[in-house]
Amino acid sequence: MIIAYAASAAVAVLLLAGYLVAVRPKSRWMLFLFLCVSLINSGYFLLSLAESAKNLPLATAANAVVYFGSVFLIPCLYMTVRRLCGERHRPQLKWYVIGSALLMFLVIATTPWTKLYYKEVFFDADGLFRKVYGPLHPIYKVYLIGYFLTMAVTVIRSLCRHRFPSQKQAVLITAIVFSNIAFWLVERLIPGPFEFMSAFYLFSELMLLGLHWLMLDTVTPTPSTPMEVLLARLPKGVSLHPREQEILELVLENAKRKDIAARLSLSENTVKTYTRNLYRKLGVSSREELFALLP
Repeated sequence: MIIAYAASAAVAVLLLAGYLVAVRPKSRWMLFLFLCVSLINSGYFLLSLAESAKNLPLATAANAVVYFGSVFLIPCLYMTVRRLCGERHRPQLKWYVIGSALLMFLVIATTPWTKLYYKEVFFDADGLFRKVYGPLHPIYKVYLIGYFLTMAVTVIRSLCRHRFPSQKQAVLITAIVFSNIAFWLVERLIPGPFEFMSAFYLFSELMLLGLHWLMLDTVTPTPSTPMEVLLARLPKGVSLHPREQEILELVLENAKRKDIAARLSLSENTVKTYTRNLYRKLGVSSREELFALLP
């Protein structure tokens, strides 16, 4: 087991290093996802070492590392899936997912002091690290299932709305999401001595890398100006009216509504109407949300 976990941890670190060096442009959520997979596999490697040495404190600490990576990996995967599906979101969403992950980990981290998540941790007769679950353990399953269901809905909605630029991308992202769900369910129903889900995350990373390079081949060149960035975010088949583009350019210059009206010889109410329409097309409701779309 030690060799197997060491190999998976080494591959995870290599994939993280490869992502840092080779992938341009980078996604923060995808970078965090690769980091979480490295933590999970490294944690399992430390846990296998602790089991061989019968070191319970080290095993408990390694288990915490695994859970830390697992708790944060799921929202990172969710946000990555949303981006790949072309879904827009309010800026507050990232704080919701980070907050939910922190709260979930704090519940798990109570293990050394309470019996709420684990009633007991010990080594069995075979030297394996065992856990007796407490009353709060089902919360973690609800947490995972909630994110998995949300990801599935996101993919299905994007498929129905034809948001994927190519059929290959649609197939890949669908395979990534539903294979993770299926593999997690199988591992819950047929538990074994080796945590295959940690190794499966490596396969998911490879599929994400393949999807990233596929998108580079099919997507237009990366926008270089704020206007190009925003226009590239428009849904397929949607475009801005020339007057809306003029107003958007002035909004990006931080011009006030009355200044825009004066420069374009329009009334403030007309500017307000055009602004509301272009915000709707871009999926935002305020200047703050508009500027949050920019890198």
